[in-house]
Amino acid sequence: MKQKKYIIFASSLLILFLSLGFSTLKNKDLDLVKNLDIYYTLFRELNMFYVDETDPEELVTTSIDAMLSSLDPYTSFIPESDMDAFQFQTTGEYGGIGSLIRRSGDHIIIAEPYEGFPAAKSGLRSGDRILKVDGISTKGMQIESVSDKLKGTPGTELSLDIERYGMEKPFEVKLIREKISIQNVPYFGMIDPGMAYIRISNFTTGASKEVADALTALKRDNDLNSLVLDLRSNPGGLLIEAVRICNLFVDKGELIVSTRGKMNQWDSDYSTSQEPLDKDIPLVVLVNRGSASASEIVAGALQDLDRAAVVGQRTFGKGLVQTSRPLKYNAQLKVTTAKYYIPSGRCIQALDYTHRNPDGSVGVIPDSLISEYQTRNGRLVYDGGGIQPDFEVVPDMLSEITLQLYAQSIFFDFATRYHNTNEEIESPESYSLSDDDYDLFKAFIEEKNFEFRTASEKAFEQLLANAKREKYYEIAKEEFASLEEKLSHDNLKDLQTFEEEIRQILTEEIVNHYYFQTGRILAQIQKDIQLDKARDILREPGMLKEVLSGNQGALARATVEPISP
Repeated sequence: MKQKKYIIFASSLLILFLSLGFSTLKNKDLDLVKNLDIYYTLFRELNMFYVDETDPEELVTTSIDAMLSSLDPYTSFIPESDMDAFQFQTTGEYGGIGSLIRRSGDHIIIAEPYEGFPAAKSGLRSGDRILKVDGISTKGMQIESVSDKLKGTPGTELSLDIERYGMEKPFEVKLIREKISIQNVPYFGMIDPGMAYIRISNFTTGASKEVADALTALKRDNDLNSLVLDLRSNPGGLLIEAVRICNLFVDKGELIVSTRGKMNQWDSDYSTSQEPLDKDIPLVVLVNRGSASASEIVAGALQDLDRAAVVGQRTFGKGLVQTSRPLKYNAQLKVTTAKYYIPSGRCIQALDYTHRNPDGSVGVIPDSLISEYQTRNGRLVYDGGGIQPDFEVVPDMLSEITLQLYAQSIFFDFATRYHNTNEEIESPESYSLSDDDYDLFKAFIEEKNFEFRTASEKAFEQLLANAKREKYYEIAKEEFASLEEKLSHDNLKDLQTFEEEIRQILTEEIVNHYYFQTGRILAQIQKDIQLDKARDILREPGMLKEVLSGNQGALARATVEPISP
């Protein structure tokens, strides 16, 4: 039946185009009809004669995905089965228990319960193993299937069989699903006398209201004289929420962003429509390579309007507008229809997809692809991809052992055990990992038989293999042995050499187990060189004003390493 459905669908599509009449078609349309005919006949022949059984739905989906991937990274096909996840990306809402889950061995575990929602209120903890959902074993089950079972209509009941470290027997937990709304502002508070901090993690529906409410509360309860907006690792979201957040800090009627596409219907100008909440408070915006889309609109617009200084790293470089178009059978096409342009006229989008970092963010951009623009006060800013900070502050790269401890869930697993053997810890701002606890962590690593190879060791192995293949190994055997000894890492030595960063990551993980996402953020900002730079700028009388005035353009670059255009 599936085969017939897709063959009928392809045939109907072909007939539709043929019915337009060849006499009125242009050459481009003729090519389209010709290639659709080729695709239909290819699909028919493949489906009929391929030696093994084929899945027509999988073949069509694969061809669609391959076609769209040749355009840009954001145009995509969304089948009906993925529509719930797509809606969650824009609304931040779903019906369920309020928890991240992930696989661990044959079962699924609670990765992080959301504070204030059913999972957390029922006492579920990070690291709890879900054995059954409503009596159905999760052993070997796909994570998507378990997620579907946990989700459901708010008000409905479900039961979980849970296994927890330190408890002899599994136990049952009954929960009532609720409407889960993920907060756009997971934390706000005071970081210095008079200096406030607001973390914005997403731009789903209501983000601007959450920021406005946070700022109002901060102003009401404190003598506020400066503010840090943290947009680091914020992937973006709704364009209108970005405009409304800017509106909290700039006058009514200011152009924030324009969209320009092939069709006039996608060309729009988005300006502020309300009176600002505070247009004078000194403002610094924090960004990094994970700040994308709507985050870049906020950072870039406030920079172009000389309303805020931007601190951190060049942002992701995602300045393409996607529009959802309905397809048959309740599917959707998310198609790129325009590009974003901020007040100076520059485009956020990376101009060349080939110069990207492994995480997809903007990499090294050739000078030939960069143009100069000016902010309102005449400061030079540049396009080419993403937003360049006024003050570039790049955190140190994590060591290989730290990355591997994270990737192999050693931090998470130790924090799970720690939580289940220590009922309470100090507040996130005060908690510090003791030397005894760090020794326990070292013992835990040995217990887990933790092993990894550094990039240098991997490169040496390849060099050794090439030398043996090319018969150079015997000539330099002693040198190879000496080099191998020097490059070989030692876990205990690495745990001492990189103790400071390992302690910090472990502290954040432990605090997250007790105090949820808010606790993790508080633990993170205790040692944060980018936030420290923002503090320095706001503490220095007149510094921010001088930088934004355009009269002291060199001042920003004099305080940190120069930013090459």
